[in-house]
Order: sequence, then structure tokens, then C-alpha cells
Amino acid sequence: MIGKTRACLAAAAVIASLSAPGLRAQETVPAARNLKVAVYTDTGATAGGEKVLSVLAGFSDVKMDRFTAADIRAGRLAGYDVLLHPGGTGGGQGKALGEEGRQKVREFVRGGGGFVGICAGAYLASCDYPWSLHILDAKVIDKAHWARGNGDVQVALTPAGKSLLGAETDRQQIAYFQGPLLTPAGDPDVPDYEKLGTFETEIALKGASKGVMIGTTAIASGSFGAGHVLCFSPHPEKTPGKEPLLHQGLRWVARR
Repeated sequence: MIGKTRACLAAAAVIASLSAPGLRAQETVPAARNLKVAVYTDTGATAGGEKVLSVLAGFSDVKMDRFTAADIRAGRLAGYDVLLHPGGTGGGQGKALGEEGRQKVREFVRGGGGFVGICAGAYLASCDYPWSLHILDAKVIDKAHWARGNGDVQVALTPAGKSLLGAETDRQQIAYFQGPLLTPAGDPDVPDYEKLGTFETEIALKGASKGVMIGTTAIASGSFGAGHVLCFSPHPEKTPGKEPLLHQGLRWVARR
């Protein structure tokens, strides 16, 4: 009798979560639990990913470990909830992984793992380069001016972005360091991404044309197999007060 009562209570909880206002079934957030996050800190990660590591250290529910390209190729992602690729150079990270490492990442996400890419990590997740992971159906606009400069930008969150990231307002000022300007790639083998935020202001230095950046995707989410992908072109971890956006994003991609 006790077993049946517990089963009924569990079923009721699931039904309640799926019917919660503003949440679709696939957006249901799991109950709080500790997350195991693998952070790429090898070739192509700026300063070995130290900034993002220091931010993650402030999240009490996150257990993180440094990962090299060799660790990924060796299959050591098993048992982790999320793989995070930080800022730096997307090409440097992708080439360091090699085709074997990139395939290991795809297998991890396809099997239910989460992927978070920040700046270079978003370039890496795209479907646009020979060294890309092809796990987010996005391509990069204005590749010729990828080094368009640094500064704070205004990002407009969509209703889905505001809900997913747990933001209080739909206007966010976030530090930008030459992240990708994303748009749908139309890859038939990868599900369409959902736009969570767009650039409302721009950085147009070093010969970049004005008006190109505004309206392009700044934050995107997607699915790949049984796993979830979240990419930030700007840097919430480098913006005081915006670290919770990353924390909530980690929890979202960790849903299994």
C-alpha cells in the first residue's frame, strides 16, 4: 500500500510539473541536485578557462573537473551531466579535439549529455566549419569580421529565453568578446535551434560594417539526440551579476 501511495504521489508531481504555466514539457526544470560539469581547459581555451572555473566554483550545486582533449578522446565524459567549452578560439578547440574527440562529444550529447558553449564554444557547436561539432543548427554571419571588437552589448531575451535562463527582465547587458553572430544553418540532420536572445546593440570595429550584428542570435538552445545544447555568444561569466544566467543554463541542459 505504501509503495502504491508513493507511486501515485510521484506521478502527480510529474503531471503538475508538465502543466505548470509557461513551461512546455521539454522545458521542465528538474529538482535541484548536484551537477557534474566537465570544463574544457586545453588548447584554444583562453587562459585555460580559469575565469569560467572561478565562476563555477561559486555554484554550490556544481562539481567541476578540468578536461583536456585527450580526456575527451579517452571517453572520460561518461558519468558527467554537462560539457562546457569556454571562450578562446573555436578552431583551436575543435582542431585539438580532432575528429575522434569531436565524435566523442557528439556521442555524449546524443546520449543525453548537456553541452554549453560560450563564445568560442558557440563557434565550436555550430554547423559551419570543418572543425565544428555540428550539434547546433547554426551558421555564422560575417565571418570576415569575426574579430569585430569587445565591449558591453544589450541582448533582448525572448519569452523562452527569459524563462529558461531565469532572468528577471528581458533586457540584459552582457560583455561581448567577438562571439559569433548566429543564424539558422538549415542542416537537415540537426534540429532547428530556438532563439533565446538577440543582439540589440552592436560592436562594429576593425572594419566591421554597422547594422550587421543587430538582430542576429546572441543566445540559442537546441537538442541533439537525447541531449541539449545551449550557446552564448556573449560572456555571462565575465559580466558581474549575470553569472546566474550561466548557472540556470547549466541546469537546463543537464535535464535527462
